[in-house]
Amino acid sequence: MVVTKRLRRYIPSEDEFSYLDFPFYWLARVQGTYQQQMEKALKKVGSDIPTWRVLFILKVHGKSSLSEISTHAIIKLPTLTRIMTRMKAENLVETSTHAEDGRVTEVELTPAGADLIHRMEEVTARLFARSYVGLSDAQITRLNATLAQILDNLAED
Repeated sequence: MVVTKRLRRYIPSEDEFSYLDFPFYWLARVQGTYQQQMEKALKKVGSDIPTWRVLFILKVHGKSSLSEISTHAIIKLPTLTRIMTRMKAENLVETSTHAEDGRVTEVELTPAGADLIHRMEEVTARLFARSYVGLSDAQITRLNATLAQILDNLAED
């Protein structure tokens, strides 16, 4: 792909590159800070980010397959399988075999899992509210659209 002059400051291999103009620099900074703050908040309820991701996906989508959870939680399937084993032992989720396709494992919240996600929401609410201070609905909508476009662009190869 030919790099246009306009894009050179955003591409690390180009002489015109500026890391402060590099969206992935800011994404990494935001993601790292988000993870640190989430870990701190979730520790208050004895939990962690992978558990948060799985429980929140199940809360929003209901019963889901392991592959659906893997996609949305951005967790590799072998890692998710280990997380699921732990979460089952903690009685946070139940698994079953899909009625029509025995190869598919489905996961759903238990009452204990629903209770934990509620406690997680309580300890993370302030973090999320604080992260949007000074942003309008339009800015958040544009940000989401921009990130979705970048994700689509990356998925092309």
